[in-house]
Amino acid sequence: MTRAWRWAFYDWANSAFATVVIAAFFPVFFKTVAAADLASSEATFWLGLGNAAASLIVFIAAPVLGGVVDYAGRKQAGLITATTVSVIATAALFWVGAGQWPLALTCFIVALAGFFAAMVCYDSLLTDVSESADYARVSARGYALGYLGGGLLLTFDVVLVSAPQWFGLSGPSAAIRWSFVSVALWWLVFSLPLWLGVRECRPASPFDLRRAARQSVLDLSDTTRAIVTQPVIWRFLAAYWLYIDAIHTIVRMAVDFGLNLGLARQDLVMAILLAQFVGFPASLFFGWLAMHWRLRASIFIGLGVYAAMSIWSYFLVAAWQFYVMAVCIGLVQGGVQALSRAYFAAIIPAAQSGRYFGVYNMLGKFSAIIGPVLVGVTTMLTGNVRFSIVSVSILLVAGAIFLATSRDPKQAHRATETVKRSG
Repeated sequence: MTRAWRWAFYDWANSAFATVVIAAFFPVFFKTVAAADLASSEATFWLGLGNAAASLIVFIAAPVLGGVVDYAGRKQAGLITATTVSVIATAALFWVGAGQWPLALTCFIVALAGFFAAMVCYDSLLTDVSESADYARVSARGYALGYLGGGLLLTFDVVLVSAPQWFGLSGPSAAIRWSFVSVALWWLVFSLPLWLGVRECRPASPFDLRRAARQSVLDLSDTTRAIVTQPVIWRFLAAYWLYIDAIHTIVRMAVDFGLNLGLARQDLVMAILLAQFVGFPASLFFGWLAMHWRLRASIFIGLGVYAAMSIWSYFLVAAWQFYVMAVCIGLVQGGVQALSRAYFAAIIPAAQSGRYFGVYNMLGKFSAIIGPVLVGVTTMLTGNVRFSIVSVSILLVAGAIFLATSRDPKQAHRATETVKRSG
């Protein structure tokens, strides 16, 4: 197995958490078990706040983390540490009882923060495992494997929750708890190919955390100045900051949205499962498309579909409409995220990928602070959950406007090199 395949296989591993825990079962478990004694709107508010809290943690830590792993040549070590924390916190959800929503939310926040932190290290390794011409293809391969792996485990867990008696369990609540354990084990086992077979190009240096953190802060200042002086980079980051907010919010809050509309839990989970398997070939297609077309234009397609689905959600009254929404999102979700990662990798210095991807993930998580809170607050203030998903469409439009002012990475890379030579 090549380094690029080992790297992409980590998406197979960690997407189980994104699919089973974030998108499918934790919102159900939180609302129907852990926070069963809270009003529906209050439970939605706390769920949104929990998502925002995890994003805030990574927003603060991501740039420093990216600088530390760059400086010490320890991207993989950072990835292993963050993944281990998340795996433990995910498994700990097994012991959360009815009404223990603060404990459930704490475990979720820790697991989600670790998941995000691991992605800082994982994304930055893209420049170590492939050449710039292959960034889009390798990045899309990772998302495609993530959809397939996450979909397979979700299939098993759907059966587990739908027929708990087949496994000797007392009911759906017990089955959901065991689904959290299955995610922890899946994530840990399938992370091993990357952990054991991928090394970054820069060899690890003697590690002094205090010195590395100090240097990363200094590097962050330099990186920030470099970004500000290069419109090619900061315009894309502004666009990404806006549109990824809407994408993350829709994915994390979709099941809660459906529950508030009175849709059956089984329909919601099956729709997410369908989106996973649609996302596998769709992500590969976006990788192919980017090799034959402009990256920016390919991203625009995905943003257009997201905007249409956010408006569609307002009129959603039946399960089949939620299925349509899930399929359409599955067609573009992996593509938008994979091509965004490849776009950014193509316009930054490869030798400083850790610190640049620290900023990239910081902005992504900062946007995710706003979105879930926006959904929760909109629901609380209006009393109408239909306005919640529609409200994020303005972020998609604003992101598309900024993206329209950026350039295709091939042109952007030449412009970036010009700036660096003139500096």
